[in-house]
Amino acid sequence: MPVQNILTSAPPYPVEEALKRLGANLRTARIRRKMTQQNVADKIGISRFVVAGAELGKPSTAAVVYVALLWAYDLLDQLEPVAAPSQDKEGLALSIAGEHRRVRPSEALDDDF
Repeated sequence: MPVQNILTSAPPYPVEEALKRLGANLRTARIRRKMTQQNVADKIGISRFVVAGAELGKPSTAAVVYVALLWAYDLLDQLEPVAAPSQDKEGLALSIAGEHRRVRPSEALDDDF
């Protein structure tokens, strides 16, 4: 029996809503392509029930399923801008503000060979 964690059993509300929107969008893409859940499941090598779960935005559905569904519908290029460093305004601002800092402390070099 798989171990449940808080994120998959009770994700934060914005996460839950984002998954539901993604699932609904994937369902729309499938229907527009006149594909059944079974057609898509066969194409990506999973169960029809997993496709149904993804379309409902089920939090326990693996990320690979969502990405495979995007691939199946030829929408994988839409994933590229997700979390793109160039679009991360807060990360860019923090990077500029802390440019003189190192993420890891530098290790002193010695000449002991």
